[in-house]
Amino acid sequence: MFESLKEQPADGILALIQMYKDDPRPTKIDLGVGVYKDATGLTPIMRAVKTAEKQLWEEQDTKTYTSLAGDPAFTNAMTQLVLADAVPLENVAAVATPGGTGALRQAFELVRMARPDARVFVPDPTWPNHISILNYLGIEIVRYRYFDEESRGVDFNGMMEDIKTAKAGDVVLLHGCCHNPTGANLNMTEWAQVVDVLNDTGAVPMVDIAYQGFGDGLEEDAAATRLVASSVPECLVAASCSKNFGIYRERTGLLMALSNNADGRKLRQDNMTFLNRQNFSFPPDHGARLVSMILNDNVLRADWMSELEEVRTGMLSLRSQLASELQRLSGSDRFGFIAQHRGMFSRLGTTPDKVALMREKNGIYMVADSRMNIAGLNANTIPILAEAIIDAGV
Repeated sequence: MFESLKEQPADGILALIQMYKDDPRPTKIDLGVGVYKDATGLTPIMRAVKTAEKQLWEEQDTKTYTSLAGDPAFTNAMTQLVLADAVPLENVAAVATPGGTGALRQAFELVRMARPDARVFVPDPTWPNHISILNYLGIEIVRYRYFDEESRGVDFNGMMEDIKTAKAGDVVLLHGCCHNPTGANLNMTEWAQVVDVLNDTGAVPMVDIAYQGFGDGLEEDAAATRLVASSVPECLVAASCSKNFGIYRERTGLLMALSNNADGRKLRQDNMTFLNRQNFSFPPDHGARLVSMILNDNVLRADWMSELEEVRTGMLSLRSQLASELQRLSGSDRFGFIAQHRGMFSRLGTTPDKVALMREKNGIYMVADSRMNIAGLNANTIPILAEAIIDAGV
């Protein structure tokens, strides 16, 4: 039986992590792994999470199952965090999932159940796991232009031309904020135009919002998702708690399927609950319970928001420092896009051979497409990276 299995392609980021570990140079810099790190290189547990865990340890008296859709305290709190009052709660069907990846997988499964011939339009580039899951499920992928390699901003005209070819029943995948891997985002005027195209074509938007609070702020980062949700007949939203709550290993996410009225909510909810049952039965509860405790407690929520703001502004400061150092070394402002990008990532827009050169010569580890994790930097490593970028002729 097992001898008929085929070799699966290696994960490029995991391979990069191993290469970094094997590199003995003390000045090496890890910009590949997609997790937040503080100035010491640690991914810390947030203060509010620690406090909630202590409280949970003292008060929790059972580890029995919650429900197939997850604890309503979590699904309601997260729905409110992401959507606020953009859509009435009774219009939203929601299930807890194992992380944002679980939410995406369930969303794509739901699309396949509802419309087997649906095509999914994805930005080029996008998070590689989007492509991997869609290919595994056998769903047709249509790539739309997104990143302008010259300006390192959004190729908005190309994007609009491409998504206009979507048909009713197709799905258009959108990054709600802090685009991964490029860091380049649409502005709200552009988002409004995207909504117009979605309504004209009848395509269904699916928003992946994995970095709320990492870009311009909690409310600001949710603005595009709320605009989409309130402006189209139907919408899917996949949300992650890994980054903004720092609970990566707890696998905490949420999938929402919503419409502009309450009709059909039970049908959507039943089908999403069914998918949970087929794939993993009851979703993980520990991370979800911590999130609901934090969001429903004024003191914990205030402390979480304060620390999240420190994380966000810290990354903005790193962006500004790197852009300034590159301007000093290059004598030009061609790297100003780094300060304009948002979230953990920026894409330099250079070639794999130059990425390899920086790795071999300077110990700079980033993904081959030149995506770099800004949160992997600190005041000491910024000059090293900037010099490596200039020396490589980026």
